[in-house]
Amino acid sequence: MYLHIGADVVVLKESIIGIFDLDTSTVSKNTRGYLALAEREGRVVTVSYELPRSFVAAFENGKVTVYISQLSSQTLLKRYSSI
Repeated sequence: MYLHIGADVVVLKESIIGIFDLDTSTVSKNTRGYLALAEREGRVVTVSYELPRSFVAAFENGKVTVYISQLSSQTLLKRYSSI
């Protein structure tokens, strides 16, 4: 099954490592560093250019891809649970 994470982007449910709220998770220096590294390595996919509210980490094709979404982490978690 797939999780719709915004715009026209879906991610395979089994590949999802975690769903994170940007407001609370980026307080940590480690999370900010991880996101910066993923951006430098070209592993970040921006789903929408609206205000980002969450990010989804997924293991695809042998690497972790980070999807930045305009949907809240609560909305994504509800969708994930209902699949």
